Amino acid sequence: MKRAAPAPFIKALPLDIRLMNNTAAAFFLLFAILLLTASAGWLARQPVFSLKAIHVDSDLEHSNAATLRANVAPKLSGNFFTLDLARTRSAFENVPWVRHAVVRREFPDSLRVELQEHQAVAFWGDEADAQLVNSFGEVFEVNQGDVEVEDLPLLRGPKGLSALVLQGYTAVAPLLEKQDIQLSELVLTDRGSWRVLLDGGGVIELGSGSPTDIQARVQRFVATVAQTSSKFGRNLESADLRYGNGYAIKLRGVTTVAVGDKQNKK
Repeated sequence: MKRAAPAPFIKALPLDIRLMNNTAAAFFLLFAILLLTASAGWLARQPVFSLKAIHVDSDLEHSNAATLRANVAPKLSGNFFTLDLARTRSAFENVPWVRHAVVRREFPDSLRVELQEHQAVAFWGDEADAQLVNSFGEVFEVNQGDVEVEDLPLLRGPKGLSALVLQGYTAVAPLLEKQDIQLSELVLTDRGSWRVLLDGGGVIELGSGSPTDIQARVQRFVATVAQTSSKFGRNLESADLRYGNGYAIKLRGVTTVAVGDKQNKK
């Protein structure tokens, strides 16, 4: 029976040669990476990838696509690959009436933009400043000439509390409207007290507390004020709801009328 031939002996390369080979391979790999990077950079700078179009998909009420492109395009730098999308989004969101923007690339030379506009629900602070509150309770500014809605209520309050004041408005305004009492202004003072100003010049003091607290007081108020107002047939001049179990009202030409237990004024 024949023996299998022994495997040929392979002599290991000397250490210095192996180091030389590994170094050469590393340099070759690095050169290849640099070459690919330079080629990609050169390709990305070719005119074919210059931005040629900005597509706005949203239905806009206060802006149009042409105006947006004219305002934003001069602020953009780079091409399809090098454009900073975060800065581009910020450029769109700095346009009046634009609340939020989503920007994405569209190969090879376009941008696709989706915009959300502010929905104005009230004025904020001084009406002359044209500051508005949107449906999220956020304050934003527009040009005075762009404010077309004149019947919006006016909200006032400490800086940073616009969302809270809007919650107060949505809590009490519908209740007052049921009694044909039109709220024109809602104020939250620095001390945390709420006050309603009416279209006819009347004032309702709501006291302090959360929007839920003042809503409960207004609910109690509107549940009985209709009978009182009908009895005297006059417009409401003032009302004070800062009591635990009652309120005081004053009708034009009529002395103050107390309703319920007026203890525990808030």
